Amino acid sequence: MQINTLNRLSVLIVDDNVHMIHIVRTMLRGFGIVHTFEARDPAEGLNIAREDAIDIVILDYQMDLLDGLEFTRMIRTAKDSHNRFVPIILLTAYTERSRIARARDAGVTEICAKPINAIELYRKISACINDPRPFVKTKNFFGPDRRRRSHQGYSGEERRTSVLAEKPEPELEDARAAGL
Repeated sequence: MQINTLNRLSVLIVDDNVHMIHIVRTMLRGFGIVHTFEARDPAEGLNIAREDAIDIVILDYQMDLLDGLEFTRMIRTAKDSHNRFVPIILLTAYTERSRIARARDAGVTEICAKPINAIELYRKISACINDPRPFVKTKNFFGPDRRRRSHQGYSGEERRTSVLAEKPEPELEDARAAGL
């Protein structure tokens, strides 16, 4: 990924801890990402996501009012959500298998364990840009394909019924074309 092409991305950081927002923003600037929006609570984050063109959301798991999973579900399923396909990177200190599965099932794109570091955050952003997963819509789920490996030939009850293909935001498409 070329750092100088990341300057076209807009990233929303949602965290109730102002110090964590500062840390993430500093890392993003180090990657060349200068367009950031910040929200100290999920409600403010949802308003920003509705009003501004956001390319990636970086979100804390545990917050007051709504947690990161409820925020993700609202982005993915709310009728007034302008970008249901936005990549969502969840930051969490809770890395138990059950919590990771719940995050995946809520529609989170990538998960970054705390304490975060620049290399891992960069990898997660790179994965969102360079290797985007198709979105899946089933009776009980909407979000990025939860499987990272192909399971062709599966015909069970939980078979994916439709894979949605939508052209990515222009900024992400430009970043991919630039070899990110």
